[in-house]
Amino acid sequence: MKSLLILIVICLLSGVETLGKEPPIPQGKRLRDIVAQQYPKSNLFIGGTTGWRKLSRGSGTVLNREFSYVTPENDFKQSTIHPKPGVWNWTFADAWIKRCAENNQVLRLHGPISPQCSKWIKDDVRTATELKQNLEEYMTALCKRYDKYKHVKWLDVINETVTTNGAWFGPKPGTGKWENPWPKIGYDNSDPFKPPLYIKLAFAIANRHAPNTKLIINQHGSMEKPMWQKIKATVLYLRRQGLRVDGIGWQAHINVGWELDSENLNRLRALIDWAHANKLSFHVTENNVWLKWKKNYKAQAATFAAIIKVLIEKRHTGVVTWNVWNISDGDQWSKTKKWAGCILFDDFSPKPAYYAIQQELLKKK
Repeated sequence: MKSLLILIVICLLSGVETLGKEPPIPQGKRLRDIVAQQYPKSNLFIGGTTGWRKLSRGSGTVLNREFSYVTPENDFKQSTIHPKPGVWNWTFADAWIKRCAENNQVLRLHGPISPQCSKWIKDDVRTATELKQNLEEYMTALCKRYDKYKHVKWLDVINETVTTNGAWFGPKPGTGKWENPWPKIGYDNSDPFKPPLYIKLAFAIANRHAPNTKLIINQHGSMEKPMWQKIKATVLYLRRQGLRVDGIGWQAHINVGWELDSENLNRLRALIDWAHANKLSFHVTENNVWLKWKKNYKAQAATFAAIIKVLIEKRHTGVVTWNVWNISDGDQWSKTKKWAGCILFDDFSPKPAYYAIQQELLKKK
């Protein structure tokens, strides 16, 4: 029994997948092979997300097999790396750097200043000075540690900073809620836009210490106009401050049938056009299509395919990337079947969504 426990620990830390059976292999070509063959030297990147602790369950095998672009789930976030003052844990983050280099995969570091921070940060008694110091320590250390690696291509600098109605997302009482404590640092009253100071501070640090990494603003929601107007204005504000911003990301956690509202697709196309016109890459960073109990896998496939189709169309004017958030339904953060928003079933067998993406990539428009 003791030897089995030791084996499990070794597997989890090394990412070696010796536990369980091999995940099923879909028919046809692998997604990463299609991208390499159909879009050589292209602006199109197709990727997947999982966490380090999930690799040994099967997601690591699938990740290597299907994707040349990887976004680790929580392993680069402040809550993991720097959960409280004086405490640092680079174990999983460093392991990802090594693993992706060995498997010829580029990385997007999902380690933004965001609501995904430690409970220490969310504590209501924390002062602006304490928050500012913690932000500076974490972002500086993150950039200095990983900017030197060529396969580290993008970094999410800030995340979920605006509500869907266009207001700044700010603090809430307590520590157990989804909240963004960083606006406590203050606001930039020297500019008419008056954004939270933490946004400028985070980008200033990333500009200074990550000159080789592309810097991204990542945002949740759908295609709400007020929200994206605020994000656009934030990009322009940062550039007025002389700071580099390289791209915008959309956390596309959407419901099945999202594309049936033509306004959604029209606004997505317009947003990508704006990004490319302003020399920004565009990233679909966290795509899920929630079933909402319907179990209509064909409709789910159509929603995934509609987004991939738009990105393929827009690759001619600038960089576009797509990332499915979690590899299989069994690995997503909610086990409730009303979500089931991934492209593979619990056992890693392909859903219709997988084949819909495969076929869109093969069309090459």
